[in-house]
Amino acid sequence: MHTELNAVLASIDEEYKVDVQKGARHYIEVSIGERAEKMGFAELGEKYRDTFAVVPLKAPRHGMKVRIDGRTFVDYAEDEIGIAVPGYLARETGRTFKTFVANDSMICNFA
Repeated sequence: MHTELNAVLASIDEEYKVDVQKGARHYIEVSIGERAEKMGFAELGEKYRDTFAVVPLKAPRHGMKVRIDGRTFVDYAEDEIGIAVPGYLARETGRTFKTFVANDSMICNFA
């Protein structure tokens, strides 16, 4: 499972690496479950259906935005490019993550 979960996270890293800025206030959410299902990992898709990666953005996106209290992201872990995932998911991967430090208020961008 570590291999499949790491493949899902790697695909998110690859897709958004040019858009990421560590420490940014604006972010988008990417569904881990949906990404896993698209990649053919049905079991992971079911397990992580309601789990999202936080992608901090270099610039805000067009569309609706919602301000979120940064304390929402307690026990989130950040990978080397800056994408954050819930701590339990990070621990399951076996990869090295560091603690994600969110801004006091974050702005979720919806496209």
